[in-house]
Amino acid sequence: MERDGGPEPISLPVEPDRALLRRRAVFSRQAWGLGPHHVSGPDTAGGRSPVPRRHARDSSLRLIDDLTNRSVDPMFVDSLLAPAARPPLTVWLTRTVVFLICVGVGLFGSAFVRQLNTDPRKEVRMSLAAELEQQTDTLNGLDTEVSQLRSRVDSQSKKLGSNQQDETLTEDELVNGLVPVTGKGITLTIANPLAAADDGASTRVGTSQLRVVTDSDLQTFVSILWQAGAEAISINGYRIGVQTSVRTAGQTILVGVNGVQSPYRIEAIGNPSTLASAVSSSTQHDLYAAFAKAGITPHVDKSSSLTMDAAGFGDVTFATRRD
Repeated sequence: MERDGGPEPISLPVEPDRALLRRRAVFSRQAWGLGPHHVSGPDTAGGRSPVPRRHARDSSLRLIDDLTNRSVDPMFVDSLLAPAARPPLTVWLTRTVVFLICVGVGLFGSAFVRQLNTDPRKEVRMSLAAELEQQTDTLNGLDTEVSQLRSRVDSQSKKLGSNQQDETLTEDELVNGLVPVTGKGITLTIANPLAAADDGASTRVGTSQLRVVTDSDLQTFVSILWQAGAEAISINGYRIGVQTSVRTAGQTILVGVNGVQSPYRIEAIGNPSTLASAVSSSTQHDLYAAFAKAGITPHVDKSSSLTMDAAGFGDVTFATRRD
C-alpha cells in the first residue's frame, strides 16, 4: 500500500505511555523471551503528518491490533512450546510405581476371579466323604473283630461241650454266612458302560439318560444264583448274609452298609457248571438283551477256589426260639 509520501511502513512504533500491555500465558516458560509487536509511530513514517490514533482502550482497535500482529492465539502458541525435560530418576520412578500398581491390580483381580469360580460345597463334600470312609473302615474293623471273637467263643464251646462237631450247627452257620468259607464256584463281572463315569453317573434308572448297572440288576443276579444252588455269595468281597441288603443310597450301591462301585464282581460258591448255566446269555436271554442295548456285557468265569469272609450280623435281642 502506498501513500503521498511513498510506501507505508509495515508497522509503526507506539509511544511508551500509550503502549498496550499484552503478556503470554502465565504457564509458558518462554513468555518472557518474546517481545511485543506494535505499529510504528508517526516519527518513523517518512516525515508525514501523524495519523490520528484512537484511544488504546477502544475494543475495535484492540481487535484490529490482535488480528494484525497476533494472528495466533497465545494459548495455542504455548501448546507448541517444547515441554521441559524431566529428570531421568523421576521418569523411572513414575514408571516403576505404575508397573507395581498394574501388577497389584492384576493379582487382586486373579484372586477375586478364582474365588468366584471356587465351589464352597466341594470342601464340605470332601470332608463328609473322608468322614464316611473313616467310619466305614472302623465298622469293617469292628465286624472283623466280632467275627474273630465269635469264632473263639464257638471253638471254646465245642471243646467244653462235646468233641463231636454238630453238623446241623455247622450247616446253619454256612448258610447264614456266619463263618468264612472256601470252595469252587463262579465269578460274574458286570460294569457300567465306558461312557459312564463311575463317580458321577446315577445308579437309578430314569434319573439319567445313560443306562448303568443298578441295585436291581445285582439283586436279580443274586436271586438267580440262590435259586441255582449257590451256597455262599459275595459282591466286591462283601458276603451276603441273612441281614445283608443290596440297595441304593443316593448315587452309591450299598451291600449292607458298605459302598461298592463299578465294576461289580459277584462271587458264588457252588457247582460251577450249574451256576454258570443259570446266569448265561442263553438262559437269561431277555436280561442280556436289555444289557446289550445299554452297552453292558456281563462276563462269567469259573473258579476252582474262592474264599469269602463271614457276613456282618447283629445281636439278637427280641427274638426267641419257638418250641
